[in-house]
Amino acid sequence: MPDRTDRRNRPVRYTSAMSGVLPRLATLVAVLCLAGCSVISLDLTPRIRPLEEETVEGRGDAKIVLMDISGLLSDEGSGQLLTIGTPPARVPLLVRVREELTKAGEDDRVRALIVRVNSPGGTVTASDIVYRELMQFRDRTRRPIVAVMMDLAASGGYYIALAADTIVAHPTTVTGSIGTVMVSFDAQGLMQKIGLSARTIKSAEHKDMGSPFRQLTDEERAIFQGVIDDLNRQFVTKVAARRRLPEDRARALADGRIYTAEQARAQGLIDRVGYMSDAVALARRAAGVEEARVVVYKRPREYRATYYARAEAPAGALETSLSGLAALGATGPRFLYLWWP
Repeated sequence: MPDRTDRRNRPVRYTSAMSGVLPRLATLVAVLCLAGCSVISLDLTPRIRPLEEETVEGRGDAKIVLMDISGLLSDEGSGQLLTIGTPPARVPLLVRVREELTKAGEDDRVRALIVRVNSPGGTVTASDIVYRELMQFRDRTRRPIVAVMMDLAASGGYYIALAADTIVAHPTTVTGSIGTVMVSFDAQGLMQKIGLSARTIKSAEHKDMGSPFRQLTDEERAIFQGVIDDLNRQFVTKVAARRRLPEDRARALADGRIYTAEQARAQGLIDRVGYMSDAVALARRAAGVEEARVVVYKRPREYRATYYARAEAPAGALETSLSGLAALGATGPRFLYLWWP
């Protein structure tokens, strides 16, 4: 191997010890990947800092907190396959929601909460937890909540909006998709083509129901349908209670279809069609104040200068798709409040 020079142009020779460093480093990275690490970082310094408040609009002592809920609703953080250096500081959705609501609840000058929703939904559990956190905030603080829908507030996105006292939809919003779906994968045909088979040793007949390595039996399909129907009843019950609709009418609206903003308003699923400025005006009115500052909570160095800024920078399309597939199918069948055509 040819010699190299250092910064003073002195020859530097590779020794046998130095030549083995790169192979050992590559082996370490490969082992960590196989061990299931979602993020590999060579910078171990803390990256996530406490929330800071920033005013994005308005004036006065009273505050209206703007919370952003965007993307797939999941109880898991969105990881990356490999990052050399410092990865972006991404706090899982449920952690961030609770952190922001706690901070807002401890501030006596916060008079109302606006929840901006731009989501197709997600897992049943994540949707229900966000809904419950919002309901507890409203009951504990007695402060009004206004939900404002952006491009999409479907299924689980609509579910969490039900916690608001008033729901405003942008004129071009798509909402609805009230219902439950289960996503699973069937790899049996592919495995047969490549000559692979799975061996399962189980304690009971239905222990591996939903396995991607075999087809569902009619009995197992009926069992899954019973679970989905029960979860759907919980969704419909909340729609009827929060929107003050008869149970049979809420059930008729919950056939999975989507609605435009005007269609949703006509069916009683939302209160008003408008813009973000309308939601701010409604929040001020509900709080009983003429002036109020719209504030957001952000991490240091995050950009949130207007009330349209998201809580974190959106990932690329490919990363979003891969993360969504991993979150929905990596650990087996998932029950979802999700519009995902």
